[in-house]
Amino acid sequence: MRITFFKYISLFFLFFHCTPNSIEIDLVVANGSLIHLEDGSISKGNIYVNNGVILGVGEAKEFPNLNPRKELDASDKYVLPGFWDNHVHFRGGIGLVKDNKKFLDLFLANGITTVRDAGGDLATEVLTWRTAINNKTMLGPTIFTAGPKIDGPNPTWEGSLEVTNEMEVAKALDSLGGLQIDFVKLYDSKISSEAYLLAIKEATKRGYITSGHMPYSVSFQEAVKTGLGATEHLYYVFKGCSSKEQEITDLVDAGEIGFWEALQELLKSYDEESAERTFELLKKHQTFVVPTLHIMHTLSYLDEEDHASDKYLKYFSPAFIKTYQRRINAAVNASEENKKSRKSLDSIFRSLNSKLDHAGVSLLAGSDCGAYNSYIYPGISLHKEMAALVQSGLSPLQALRTSTFNGAIFLKKEGDYGSIAKGKISDLVILNANPLENIENSEDIYAVLKGEQLLQKQDLQKLLSN
Repeated sequence: MRITFFKYISLFFLFFHCTPNSIEIDLVVANGSLIHLEDGSISKGNIYVNNGVILGVGEAKEFPNLNPRKELDASDKYVLPGFWDNHVHFRGGIGLVKDNKKFLDLFLANGITTVRDAGGDLATEVLTWRTAINNKTMLGPTIFTAGPKIDGPNPTWEGSLEVTNEMEVAKALDSLGGLQIDFVKLYDSKISSEAYLLAIKEATKRGYITSGHMPYSVSFQEAVKTGLGATEHLYYVFKGCSSKEQEITDLVDAGEIGFWEALQELLKSYDEESAERTFELLKKHQTFVVPTLHIMHTLSYLDEEDHASDKYLKYFSPAFIKTYQRRINAAVNASEENKKSRKSLDSIFRSLNSKLDHAGVSLLAGSDCGAYNSYIYPGISLHKEMAALVQSGLSPLQALRTSTFNGAIFLKKEGDYGSIAKGKISDLVILNANPLENIENSEDIYAVLKGEQLLQKQDLQKLLSN
């Protein structure tokens, strides 16, 4: 509410308390090629900004009374809304707070002006950062956070809220409400099917958007129909594409098979008709899918690929890098059959992602960066995810939309974000080359505008050197 309030106060004073011939504003981004994610069109023009809000978009002659204090010449540059990473994690315990705080600089240095924090054990710190960024006393991307995850007894991740019944679900949601979280994140390590569906139902009843993993003891259709807003990763969509989904669900629920055994059965029973029904269900209920293709590929090949020379390793402490070891050990020590299966799934999931897109299912680009997720680096991994989406069959425009445009729609923030238009928050990224021609051009950043804070090349380099 604070941003919206100041946005309109700013407009009020500009247009009613200044003389018509001398309206002084913060900035104009001049002569840029403006990429409109709504339809992929490009227009030439200026973007007029004051107090972190876009006042107008168009040719200079349309705004003769605006007098910018600063001008950024964007001639031969491409301007689009700042990127969103729709799946990140701030976590790892109090000993890794400094490392997690570095994420903020790494995000901005890579043109990411907004992140969706999908749950962790540093809620207090994240909420402090969120407030400081919103109050403009700290530089960083806008943070929309789930706070702690909801899971079952003795959960995998520290800081999770444990629920088994209606009373505990209500208590967990009360706790999250007190933190003023932006959405509810569900996890599947120990939660029962009953508690999972109850959590979705009650969260939705309270007006929360939900997203999460899904226990294989729950049918995919039931989760979507109950109100799941987004499914993280493709394991769960894949379950809904099986001709034997209910049979496999019942076996998992009875404790007769586990996740990986169920996955093998799903591989054998993939069915195009079942998949089409699942895609239609996702569209009907406007359920988003977060594919996380880049992490899937990276983790699938940990036994083969050497990351010792990755340039982003230098930004983190030995303690943070040590969290990567758990997944590395699991990959290296896995059976040959398991290694082969993971690589096969990587290929299958890319094909599945293409089918989801062709079916018109809404996708969200998210990196899943954070402690424990080996070599998925904050900032650059979002660009790798968009590249992976293109490799799976999406156009560069579609991949870009899954980041910023769809991210704003999912969190119901499209009134403030997602496009270059009057009244929107002035979060922009200015690129040296056209990302619609080559998605890798998203990494070629000339400048970033975060609200009213302009970060040019030297500023972005300073963020990295810090």
